Amino acid sequence: QVHLIESGGGLVQAGDSLRLSCAASGRTDSTYGMGWFRQAPGKEREFVAAITRSGVGTYYADSVKGRFTISRDNAKNTVFLQMSSLKPEDTAVYYCALSTYYSGSHYPYDYDYWGQGTQVTVAS
Repeated sequence: QVHLIESGGGLVQAGDSLRLSCAASGRTDSTYGMGWFRQAPGKEREFVAAITRSGVGTYYADSVKGRFTISRDNAKNTVFLQMSSLKPEDTAVYYCALSTYYSGSHYPYDYDYWGQGTQVTVAS
């Protein structure tokens, strides 16, 4: 079993930056890929970014490419999402996810464990 806890969300102004963190605990030796997804009210959960186990491979949704950066610290079992040039349309609950098999997947169903989510609100 793996537990994921996100932190770092909040209310910011358009153009600001924010860094989300996701700490994994439990059987983290089974960790393969990790990712960030988000869900806005009334919308489906969507892919934001993913990172391979080594951290070398990173993948982004077109909507955040060039503005968001995903990284991980395997020694601390933590993955980060650095968000810059935030826009009101980035407002959503952000979820961290962990896969025990896939690496760099864009699909929620490829992930086995999920955090509880952290709210990011970007005011215009």
